[in-house]
Amino acid sequence: MTDFRLLPDLASRALGGGVVYANDEFFAPAESLVLQADPTYEPHTFGTKGQVYDGWETRRRREPGHDHAIIRLGAAGIVRGVVIDTAFFTGNFPPQASVEGCGMEGYPSPAELSAADWFPLLPSSPLQGNHRNVFEVAPAPRVTHVRLSIYPDGGVARLRVHGDVVPDPRLWIGIVDLAAAENGGRVVLSSNAFYGTPDNLLAPGMARTMGEGWETARRRDDGNDWVEVQLGVPGRLRMVEMDATHFKGNAPGWAALQGCAGNPADWFELLPRTRLQPDTRHRLAIPPARVVTHVRLDVFPDGGMARLRLFGEIDGPDLSAATLRWLNALPRCHARAVLGSNWVDERPLTEVPASLTAL
Repeated sequence: MTDFRLLPDLASRALGGGVVYANDEFFAPAESLVLQADPTYEPHTFGTKGQVYDGWETRRRREPGHDHAIIRLGAAGIVRGVVIDTAFFTGNFPPQASVEGCGMEGYPSPAELSAADWFPLLPSSPLQGNHRNVFEVAPAPRVTHVRLSIYPDGGVARLRVHGDVVPDPRLWIGIVDLAAAENGGRVVLSSNAFYGTPDNLLAPGMARTMGEGWETARRRDDGNDWVEVQLGVPGRLRMVEMDATHFKGNAPGWAALQGCAGNPADWFELLPRTRLQPDTRHRLAIPPARVVTHVRLDVFPDGGMARLRLFGEIDGPDLSAATLRWLNALPRCHARAVLGSNWVDERPLTEVPASLTAL
């Protein structure tokens, strides 16, 4: 089985995840839970409330109960596993933790989330201090939020929520970035990731530094570097954005695009080898072509790129298939909010309900 940690971190701040509520943040803020960077620690750095920690830390409980934090996922999806990282928390880590999920429409408030229909993703499980505690999650419905509970109190540095992105197809109007991580795009293969992970290519927003992009080692042979992307949904590409912002003395000299429709042996040209400029966003039209499921970006001979955007149109049958996948993944309460309070849960659905055919 594939290591679930290779899947996107749905809660990551890099995807737009955020902490919307924590019942206690006395020693260190809960918002650190979703930071993309690994936690750090510098001994003997004391503030007014004690040693400074890069994580979430609550006060010592003197009454019954436990502490918890609610996280809005940056990309809603099906959770495959969680990592509860207690890095640098040694005498102050929680001995146990659990994770629950819920699916909600729109942007609920903390009060609305407290009253949501939560279901278990990870039952109360033992933790080790100063350790990445890795837990596989049994199949469950799509979630938009997770709730981390620690028993009874203590500190957690990071929470990673790895899984499959299941985007809301109601938001796909007209031309869509089919490669975006928030739309389900994924890097499946790459030739080299020496300085920066190729997953950064599909992150939202612009890279703030060179370190937030993909950069390969210097090649000393006659080959070239490349990355292969599985689109979130099949489509017909119309435009590519190859953003080399921040890459100046290490930008690729040229780039090319190929596509295929499910068969990796059947690559065809989307964009011929094209000259690139350093520190530049390149936006180029793609001649009309057939539907693709995967795209390969070749850079010549090596170098770095900040972002890759692949804009295209989705054919009706592919949009219907994506809509059915989304509907069948919704928890019951979320499905009722989408389809109406009188809807009876009779999944799996095999056709898009009439109320959503406008999609």
